[in-house]
Amino acid sequence: MRAQQRGVTFIGWLFLLTPLAIVFYAGVRLAPIYLNYMKVVHALDSVKSEFATENSTATDLSKSLEKNFDVQSIDYPTVKDISVKRDGKAWVLDATYDDQAPLFANISINVAFHKAVQIGGATAGE
Repeated sequence: MRAQQRGVTFIGWLFLLTPLAIVFYAGVRLAPIYLNYMKVVHALDSVKSEFATENSTATDLSKSLEKNFDVQSIDYPTVKDISVKRDGKAWVLDATYDDQAPLFANISINVAFHKAVQIGGATAGE
């Protein structure tokens, strides 16, 4: 054995870089899902800014949300997956859904999303 020998061998580099490559690949597979979630949040916020009063109906909110989904090119979740409920004087748009990203063979990553927007009514800061 040489006294001058130091550094990492090729097999050592494989052991070090394989977990990093897997995490990077998972991030690449998850990026479109999170970009889609950001589009959903933007659509919900757009509906909230459009209907600032309580004088709107569930049909009006659903139609506006559908238009925003069409403009943003959101295919999943659909407008039917977003619940529109009355909470006192306010309307609540609730987007709770799961999405999957395939990783390797039959292994996939499941991500759960939840975003609720209150339209009208008194908010906590008022």
